[in-house]
Amino acid sequence: MPEREKDKSRAKGKTTVEERAKPLIVAESLYKSFGDNHVLRGMDLTINEGEVLVIIGRSGCGKSVFLKHVIRILRPERGRMLFDGVDINQLNVRELTELRKNFGMLFQGSALFDSLSVRENVGFYFYESTKIPIGEIDEIVKEKLAMVGLSGVEDIFPAELSGGMKKRVGLARAIATEPRVIMYDEPTTGLDPIMADVINEMIIDLQEKLNITSIVVTHDMVSAYKIATRIAMLYEGKIIEVGTPQEIKNSQNPYVQQFVTGSYKGPIDVLEG
Repeated sequence: MPEREKDKSRAKGKTTVEERAKPLIVAESLYKSFGDNHVLRGMDLTINEGEVLVIIGRSGCGKSVFLKHVIRILRPERGRMLFDGVDINQLNVRELTELRKNFGMLFQGSALFDSLSVRENVGFYFYESTKIPIGEIDEIVKEKLAMVGLSGVEDIFPAELSGGMKKRVGLARAIATEPRVIMYDEPTTGLDPIMADVINEMIIDLQEKLNITSIVVTHDMVSAYKIATRIAMLYEGKIIEVGTPQEIKNSQNPYVQQFVTGSYKGPIDVLEG
């Protein structure tokens, strides 16, 4: 399909998502501190089912901290974190374990187990937590690796993989359990522009094929503009603006404009943090 037609198709898909606009993940006035460091200061954000919500903001502003609240690795001092209408901070251990099955995660450094093969990394959950026969796990692994453009690498170890291949193996592992939500923590960090665009295309393709909800934390505005249904900017512990890529690009908010253009001139103190 020509690139222009693909873009039109994606734009149509985004409109459909916005029309549906069924809230899946809702943060209500989240507060989180680490000692004197007040990271989240009343953060509000709604993520709709089926969209790609990209969170941008400066290093250390709390983007990854927010992701940890979504799956209750961290708990807020105040506020609520809802998944499908359920306050996850009220769940017991068994309920929380079940809830986490809805999520897949692509970590910034891929977080592959060095001592395990690609097959063992991608199939890790099934080997450790299920009684599925080995042959069936192998088929799942092959299928998910094929979806990220990797076949025949099952018996290779992470040390033998390039940075881009590690990202794709990490992505195969994230989708192995067919989650409802995938969270991406800086998915293009450390990659050259061409490989970064490969990852962007995979995020888009998986979104369309699997009908999932994606939360992406990134500094990469090229990536953000390409993959996002909506973009939210986190600054000083709060979401200061949410909009479509075009709305964010044309924002009149001086804080947003300074960040997305990468300028040292503006209201954001470039020496803070």
